[in-house]
Amino acid sequence: MSYGQQFKIREVPPIVQELVAGGVQEPPGQYVVPEQDRPAAAAVSEIPEPIPVVDLSRLSANSADELAKLQSALQNWDLFLAVGHGMEPGFLAEVTKAVREFFKLPLEEKQKYSNIVDGEKMSSDGYGNDMVVVENQVLDWNDRLSLLVEPESERAYALWPTQPPSFRDILCEYTVRCRPVANLMLQNLAKLLNLQEEYLTTMLGEKSLTQAIINYYPRCPKPDHVLGLKPHTDASMITVNFIDDDVSGLQLQKNDIWYNVPIVPNALVVNIGDVMEVVSNGLFKSLVHRVVTNAEKERLSLVMFYELDPEAEIEPVPELVDDKRPRRYGKMKSKDYLAKFFDTYATGKLAIDSMKI
Repeated sequence: MSYGQQFKIREVPPIVQELVAGGVQEPPGQYVVPEQDRPAAAAVSEIPEPIPVVDLSRLSANSADELAKLQSALQNWDLFLAVGHGMEPGFLAEVTKAVREFFKLPLEEKQKYSNIVDGEKMSSDGYGNDMVVVENQVLDWNDRLSLLVEPESERAYALWPTQPPSFRDILCEYTVRCRPVANLMLQNLAKLLNLQEEYLTTMLGEKSLTQAIINYYPRCPKPDHVLGLKPHTDASMITVNFIDDDVSGLQLQKNDIWYNVPIVPNALVVNIGDVMEVVSNGLFKSLVHRVVTNAEKERLSLVMFYELDPEAEIEPVPELVDDKRPRRYGKMKSKDYLAKFFDTYATGKLAIDSMKI
């Protein structure tokens, strides 16, 4: 969903935070995950080797060791933990405080920014939760605020909260300070693909989109019966995720095994999205991940999705297709892929599978 797109929905799901505030003791049936898919059904394993922590300041200084760390992380885990990104702990604490204060507002205040249009459509921007598009859809134990932050000219400021007063300025500053992280990542991915250094940053040009999604996961009375986010990949080129330092919940899947992503204070979690998998002709893989909840604490994350211009075609880079590595993915407009992504997400399937040849 992008540039103010609206999608017809079957129903408006309840606000999870309000269910918890009302003292719900059992997750309503529409949130209950089938038994075989529940978090407790498949034991989460300890990561056999640490996920590399990449120092972006060293990477920007062309450290060969740091580039090797990045390559190792992406080959083994499809993501890495980023430190040295230039955002001070004090600033990140301000970001966390601003988004937490938004979710503490009374419901009627938050509903001023609702993503529901005329009771039957959902906008790409605004406050709410799952887009219900199929009957008996299992909902995520999650409320969220989604805002298009780039291009700046396309921001729907009517849906940007004015409370707390610092919110808008903080999100604007975070957006500006996150962009060099994305650009540095793309430049080094291009190096690893033996492309010109600016190849991927050029691809993510002036009309490309950055969608900020702030996820709020209320505590759940039966966390083993629900998922905060169902297993999925991202429809982005890359994703930059600022996760709660106090509460774990992000899990990745590798070889059908689920692993907890460790918390490194003030680090960013950067992962590969579907578009990068297609563009790289499968040399990089989109991360399959999910979020679990807990009974004791709420959890927050601020996620930046870097996406192509809606009119751009998603397809493998010609330089990465040859006789030894034939084309592995088809071609689709970015806006059409985003629409497909949200439909398949609702049913628990992966949109990237529809692109594979």
